[in-house]
Amino acid sequence: MQVKDCIFCKILRRELPSTGVYEDELVYAFRDINPVAPTHILIIPKKHILGVQELQQEDECLVGHMFYVAKKIAEQEGLSGGYRLVFNVGKDAGQTVFHLHLHLIGGRSMNWPPG
Repeated sequence: MQVKDCIFCKILRRELPSTGVYEDELVYAFRDINPVAPTHILIIPKKHILGVQELQQEDECLVGHMFYVAKKIAEQEGLSGGYRLVFNVGKDAGQTVFHLHLHLIGGRSMNWPPG
């Protein structure tokens, strides 16, 4: 189910533009409009889930699929030197869109700790 006012649901319905890099029956991946690295791609489920905090046991395979898709996209993008996968969980962690999404970030050296 998609939500009327959710920006990512609007992207899924093609009401808002995006630069897609991958799509299948479960997820859609597109380039972030405010990238923090040369490669910054968001992987979102087609099912509206507010975030990690709302996951149900039935979503286990979906989340695993998101990680597998991230690996495939990283290979497609040539990120052989490494990349970062991030879920921001809640507003204090920087989540600004409340539709589950996985950030795939790469193309430059990353520092640790993040934040």
